[in-house]
Amino acid sequence: MHELLDRARTHGDESAIAALHVLVREYPDFHRSLYSRAMNHAVVFADASLEEPLLAALGDTRYNCQAWAAMGCAAMDIRAAVPQLVTLLDHPQWIVRGETVTALKSLGDASVVPALAPLLHDDADWLRQRTADALADIGGDAAMEALWAEFEQRRFPRIGYLASTLALFTPEVVPRLLKAAESPDPDQRYWAAVALGSTGDERAKPTLERLLAEDRGVTVFDGEVRAAAKKALRTLRRIQAAIAEREAGPEAEREAGTAKAEVSGTDG
Repeated sequence: MHELLDRARTHGDESAIAALHVLVREYPDFHRSLYSRAMNHAVVFADASLEEPLLAALGDTRYNCQAWAAMGCAAMDIRAAVPQLVTLLDHPQWIVRGETVTALKSLGDASVVPALAPLLHDDADWLRQRTADALADIGGDAAMEALWAEFEQRRFPRIGYLASTLALFTPEVVPRLLKAAESPDPDQRYWAAVALGSTGDERAKPTLERLLAEDRGVTVFDGEVRAAAKKALRTLRRIQAAIAEREAGPEAEREAGTAKAEVSGTDG
């Protein structure tokens, strides 16, 4: 299996790719360990013609490789898998739930947001984070509202993953975060500061400076709001500097090219 994958990845070996396709199409004839290893690298031999056997494996509880079938569906952009994937979000196996969320991140749209949102208050921290990432990647108003609702309710003390994903909804989310930074709850001010720093939005600067100078609030996990604001200001500056450098890049190159041409002309 490792050799087949290596030949397919490194050399584009058609015979190796064909053998891997046989494994997917006739998966019940192969040991689950082979199937799972292949699907861990499904992008190497992705082919839309494998849709039917992938969908079959996705629903095959006896074969018990649904997590890896979900990987394959994502790697091969099998959007017909979305309805089945949604039904697997409450699967008893943690690995199936996790890979289902990851697959919906790449295959889903706003229609899967209501199914994903409840996982934001799952007991497993890693699954909450993965779900937040999926919602941010899907984007749209419904995804932002789901993340914001959890941000406001704050069922868990550490919600950095919500702050970082909400920041991706800039500029729409900035007014909400600015308002949250004025909350009487120090925990909400703390996480609002973290999120504001990650937006890179200039409107966040006065609020973060105020929190740094005046806020002595402490969170339930002993985090200081002013410390969060200080770190957020550094993050804000780094993002703004990176944006400025990226935007100035083409213009700077053109100016350098013009200067070089002028120098060459003078030399000539």
